[in-house]
Amino acid sequence: MCRVVDLQQAVLAKNDACAHTLREDLAARGTAVVNLLSSPGSGKTALLERELTLAHSRGIPVAALTADLATENDAVRLARSGVPVKQVLTDGLCHLEAEMLGGHLHGWLPADTRLLFIENVGNLVCPASYDLGETLRVVLASVTEGEDKPLKYPTAFGLAHLVVVTKMDIAEAVSFDEKEFRANVERINPGVEVVLTSARGGEGDGLLLDRALAARDGAPVHIPVMTRKSHHVHDAEDGQPHDEGHTHESHTHDDGGHTHHGEHAHAARAQDRGHAHTTDSDTVASSRS
Repeated sequence: MCRVVDLQQAVLAKNDACAHTLREDLAARGTAVVNLLSSPGSGKTALLERELTLAHSRGIPVAALTADLATENDAVRLARSGVPVKQVLTDGLCHLEAEMLGGHLHGWLPADTRLLFIENVGNLVCPASYDLGETLRVVLASVTEGEDKPLKYPTAFGLAHLVVVTKMDIAEAVSFDEKEFRANVERINPGVEVVLTSARGGEGDGLLLDRALAARDGAPVHIPVMTRKSHHVHDAEDGQPHDEGHTHESHTHDDGGHTHHGEHAHAARAQDRGHAHTTDSDTVASSRS
């Protein structure tokens, strides 16, 4: 067990170093990264499609990279917004990593991009441990997932700079208790903002885009208590949680009976195999015709 933990710590330390470099490189070109995490089926793609479409209509240069175990379905949907989109297929890997992300951005990301939205793999366990060089980390939960979601996934919600509730148009139908959900979020991540959205009903349209643009332009970003407790945190003069450092105490997750003891070692091996397949928005567009 000690050898496994040591390997995981080494993988995460390498990822943090890569994330630090990626964050600096993107900041130098004026690009901020928004890392979106959620469970499968939370409505993440639907919300992101609306926000990208809104950005395109406003003339804001944005791009999106979406990661899935298989299929290019999400990239096809996001490409309808008219912005540059790239699909990464992880071939079974449950998360993205900074080095992997940097490799896919090289030679693809338009030079004038102000915001890069990353739709991470649908999973609230493994992705929570990996810094992608983001300026803003957003965790989404739909009203159908239960008010105790933040308590079940404390690392994901505890490291969020912003929490987004989706599918508010059906909140009453599923008896969603907003007050209880907010209280649970506050227990895990005191002070973090919670915004309510509905991709179908239009509630909260543009809020994610506005928060991301503000962070990109230097507005203070919420610093989670979990980050402040981490010995990796480096406070920046501008208040941004640069190299925020995720808590690496435990990474042997058990989620629904599936244990991830060897997952991080698998990640390093998978990168060496060049497992991720990509397609840009032009390819996606042609696949629809």
